[in-house]
Formats: sequence, C-alpha cells, structure tokens
Amino acid sequence: MTKRKFLFYLGHPAHFHLFKNVIRLLTENGDSVRILIKKKDVLENLLKEANLEYTNIMLGDRGDKKWQIAISLLKRDFEMLKIVRKFKPDLMIGTSAEITHIGKFLGIPSVVVNEDDCDVVPLFCKLAYPFATKILAPNCCRIGKWESKKIGYEGYHELAYLHPNNFTPNPEVISKYNLGENYFLIRLAKLNAHHDEGRSGISKNIAQKIINLLLPYGKVWITAERELEPEFEPYRISFPASEIHHVLAYANLYIGDSQTMAAESAVLGIPSIRFNDFVGEISYLEELENEFMLGYGIKTKDESMLLPIIEKILNSDYKEIWKKRKDHLLQNKIDVNMFMYNLFKEMTN
Repeated sequence: MTKRKFLFYLGHPAHFHLFKNVIRLLTENGDSVRILIKKKDVLENLLKEANLEYTNIMLGDRGDKKWQIAISLLKRDFEMLKIVRKFKPDLMIGTSAEITHIGKFLGIPSVVVNEDDCDVVPLFCKLAYPFATKILAPNCCRIGKWESKKIGYEGYHELAYLHPNNFTPNPEVISKYNLGENYFLIRLAKLNAHHDEGRSGISKNIAQKIINLLLPYGKVWITAERELEPEFEPYRISFPASEIHHVLAYANLYIGDSQTMAAESAVLGIPSIRFNDFVGEISYLEELENEFMLGYGIKTKDESMLLPIIEKILNSDYKEIWKKRKDHLLQNKIDVNMFMYNLFKEMTN
C-alpha cells in the first residue's frame, strides 16, 4: 500500500483534540504526518503531553486588529511555504486559511475543517474558502456560496474525540483533584477573537449569582481563560489541559460563555448552559440545544432566564434525562474521527 504524506495545521487547543486521533491512525498506518501550529493558549502543552512533534510558525503575538491579523497571516503563509516545499505533502488539512493559500499556490489539495457558519466567521470564510479544495463541515453548518465544495456529515468536531469509540472518562480525576461527589464547572472565556467583537458573556456579577445558587448543591469549580477576580480564586481549578474532558465528563452541570466547551459538555451528556451573545447564530450549537435538547443557550440580554433554568435542571432527574438524550444523539451521529480518516485516505489514493 502506498504511504502518503499529510500536513496538519492547528490554530487552537480544540483543534489538537479534533485531529489527535486521526493523526494517530495515519501514523499507525505508516503514513508520514507533519504538524504545524500557530501558538494559542495551551496548544503547545497538549502536543508535548501527547509526545507529538510540531513546528510553531507564529512565535510572536498576532494582535487583534484587522491589519495586525493580515500581516500575521502573510508571515505565516511565508513560513508555511518554506516547510511545505520541503515536506511535499499529498494533502493539507487544517482549520485556518494558510493551508488553502499555500495549497493553491503549490497545487496541493487542501481540506478546511470548520463547524462555524460563514455568517458567524465571515472574515475567515473570505480568506480560506475561495482557495480550499474541499470544506469539511457538519450538514447543519452554513457555508454560503461555497456549498459546492462542502463535504457534509452528520456529526460535530467534538465527536471526533468525545465519541465513545474514542474517549472513556477516567473516574480517578475525581479523587486526584478533590472534585467532590457533586460538582459544577464554570468556564469563563476571553471572547477576544476578531469575530467576538461586540459580544459579551458571564460578568463578575452574574458569576457570583451562579455560584451562590450552586453551592448548596455541591462544589463549584471555575476554569478561566481570563484573569479572575480575587473573590473567585478559591473556586479556580488547575489541571493539565489534556484532562479537561475527564473533569467535564463527571460534572453535574456546565455553565460558561465558551462555545466549544458547551458543545463538549452536550455530547458527553452533561447539562450545558451557554451564556453569551452568539446564542441563536451558530447552527451546530442550536442543533445540540434545540433538536437534541442537550443544553440551553441564553443571550446576555435574557439574563433573567439564567438562574431559573439552572434551578429547573437541578430540581429534575437530570442525570437520567440527559443520558437518554445523549444516547439519542449518538444513534443519529457518526464517529467523526473514522469519517475523517477514511476521507483523507480516499482523497490521496
């Protein structure tokens, strides 16, 4: 069997999880894999913990102004061009625009993997989709005028690494981090990406109200991208980034302003409450929340709904209810990891 070369480009910690299993399968098959990244949060730590070799093509800070984004993109294009010319991959895969630019320039097929709708991340779509060979996205995801390039599937990114075929929660995390028999996880994101402009999430005042409501029911833990106020420090929990999904899998409830962790919570069958101004706009999250009823999305202007919904969940047989809803989800969705593996192999045969 002919061995192939695959280049993966990761821009965010979530993308490590998205591709880690397919990278392992390709490597076990004897194919060559090269990983490039742009530095983002804990992405490098995750790769190091997994003993995966990588090259960081963005060593400095990008900046958040549009002109800074453009200059940084051009720099990464140039760095990637030098590496790709030497490695000569058969297929380039990633979640950022650079692979499409270099792929188009060198005549190498590229697959952009995305689950955000084009109208939610319009700048990304304009930079990436015109040059991509294929766009891999959930069936529910809107990709605008590039529909002819879409390879759709019944699933979400999160089912590439949290599907039962690929993930088994480790109960040892409960005692390892003294989580408690009943605990709740709050996630406070930065919301400072270019597409987050004008959006807000959980404020200090709201966080305090949530904590006060939850404490009689169990322990409260906070994982935060942004700086925490001193009064919230006792609730901060720290652990290796690779263990976040094990901690999440045993939580009684997730509340946060992070999109990704809301989806992860939902596919794990943990009640999820997403409180931010993206509610109502992102197709895959709307599907998880409204069709499969695995979570709630609440806009910040509807703050008055937040605490009553938390109380409604806590006063129900939510563990059994959400287990049935998760089972229903898994009956209707695929193992996205195996789908990607078969697709990438097929595209290089």
